[in-house]
Amino acid sequence: MASPHRPDAPELPDFSMLKRLARDQLIYLLEQLPGKKDLFIEADLMSPLDRIASVSILKQHEVDKLYKVESKPALSSNEQLCFLVRPRIKNMRYIANLVNADKLAGRARKYKVIFSPQKFYSCEMVLEEEGVYGDVSCDEWAFSLLPLDVDLLSMELPEFFRDYFVEGDQRWINTVAQALHLLSTLYGSFPNCYGIGRCAKMSYELWRKLEDEDSETKGRRAEVGHVFLLDRDVDFVTALCSQVVYEGLVDDTFRVKCGSVDFGPEVTSSDKSLKVLLNAEDKVFNEIRNEHFSNVFGFLSQKARNLQAQYDRRRGMDIKQMKNFVSQELKGLKQEHRLLSLHIGACESIMKKKTKQDFQELIKTEHALLEGFNIRESTNYIEEHIDRQVSPIESLRLMCLLSITENGLIPKDYRSLKTQYMQSYGPEHLLTFSNLRRAGLLTEQVPGETLTAVESKVSKLVTDKAAGKITDAFSSLAKRSNFRAISKKLNLIPRVDGEYDLKVPRDMAYVFSGAYVPLSCRIIEQVLERRSWQGLDEVVRLLNCSEFAFTDMTKEDTASSESLRLVLVVFLGGCTFSEISALRFLGREKGYRFIFLTTAVTNSARLMEAMSEVKA
Repeated sequence: MASPHRPDAPELPDFSMLKRLARDQLIYLLEQLPGKKDLFIEADLMSPLDRIASVSILKQHEVDKLYKVESKPALSSNEQLCFLVRPRIKNMRYIANLVNADKLAGRARKYKVIFSPQKFYSCEMVLEEEGVYGDVSCDEWAFSLLPLDVDLLSMELPEFFRDYFVEGDQRWINTVAQALHLLSTLYGSFPNCYGIGRCAKMSYELWRKLEDEDSETKGRRAEVGHVFLLDRDVDFVTALCSQVVYEGLVDDTFRVKCGSVDFGPEVTSSDKSLKVLLNAEDKVFNEIRNEHFSNVFGFLSQKARNLQAQYDRRRGMDIKQMKNFVSQELKGLKQEHRLLSLHIGACESIMKKKTKQDFQELIKTEHALLEGFNIRESTNYIEEHIDRQVSPIESLRLMCLLSITENGLIPKDYRSLKTQYMQSYGPEHLLTFSNLRRAGLLTEQVPGETLTAVESKVSKLVTDKAAGKITDAFSSLAKRSNFRAISKKLNLIPRVDGEYDLKVPRDMAYVFSGAYVPLSCRIIEQVLERRSWQGLDEVVRLLNCSEFAFTDMTKEDTASSESLRLVLVVFLGGCTFSEISALRFLGREKGYRFIFLTTAVTNSARLMEAMSEVKA
């Protein structure tokens, strides 16, 4: 098992304050509609809201009935309607239709729209176009930091990835800057800041502007010594790989949503489904979450034996001891027993699904792609995957992994795979390919023109900074992954003599069975070691991020030695449980503690679904 935290591991900040702040602000907004009201909630705000304010709290503040914002009109008889929604055009149309229907019926009611996490001008425009802007009052619930665990904060904005990396829409950058500003207000400003990626750079600059305007953050003692901002497109490979640490596998198999998971009857071995919170409070889960799946069964069965032994202690007890046992230990043992049987059920269910899918063969292909071996065989495997119509999302993921690790597909392979994909899954996927190309996930090699040839042409074109836009256009055209070269430079594929021991991992590669160290985590490790990007110039150039890698060292004397071992890592566009496990491992090895802030937790399937134009 993973070694426990060193005794000198720094304390984590208490993030429960963020929940209290969010709850108080929501209550304040609801109170602005005094009296009874009905609350309409958008579907993907329900889970986050559930973690912040229970139904009973809403009831205390005179919320009468709860409705879901959906296509069919709701039949609310209340005189006051409140809408809690994301700033989306379709929500505005929904609200406008409801208000206009009331007007037609000659009915006067009060309407309040609460946007979360912020309101956009485009939404107000729609309300105005629909002729209802004067009838509704608009407000913001600036709730953008949900503590999912002691070391994990999520903005719960899964749409961030598609909006920014596919559509080029920058509207969420302000939300990121505001979230960082709130953290520095509560926990002191961050003395050291590093970042890589265009989105990271913009978020950082906007956040710095907010800091300069607000004098309150100055002078507070820093609780967190380092902050690291990273764009998802700096490392697509890690996000595309199958996960094999327990928490990642649970996410891939059952979909962890907002820190909790619905275990179906096949796990609970009853006829009911059960919603389970997955965090450090679940003692059983906390010990296995970062483990490679091959170790989990052994651990759980050992745990079951220990539990049985504790139960068996009752046999020789007298009445007084029995009374103590029942009042002090029994409840805890029962709770542990319940969690244990759940996780054993989850493991069995994962095993069943994985053997059916021929998981070993899949992992073997992924490892071959990462190492650059047997490319022909891997391509055949992917073709077979498509022809057997295993799953459109899986096939797409493998094609992207092939493309990125190989720096684009040779035109013949690109055309053949694309044609087979369309024939197998339908021509409606055509637009998806255009998205993947735009994001640099699935590209075709340009014949006869190496990247350097293109680059030298461009540099002739662009001699001064004023024409920077042309370089931008070309850099997106020539978006190459350079994965092989980066992999060599950063030693991402460990050379293993003999068998890789997954029980006692020696490096972060254990999260991918010893085959690959996540690129994102290696970059963070290297920059922290150097306290800057110095010496990583070649890597930064290969990542196409020369203009977007930055270091900002302010005075460290405001930070204690303890806080300098606390690192906040901000993933823009989502982060996977594999990366979280890898960095937790690195922290244990090097005496750091990592805190994660992500726009949302992601995995390969979510990434591909965000790219897809065909809604499942």
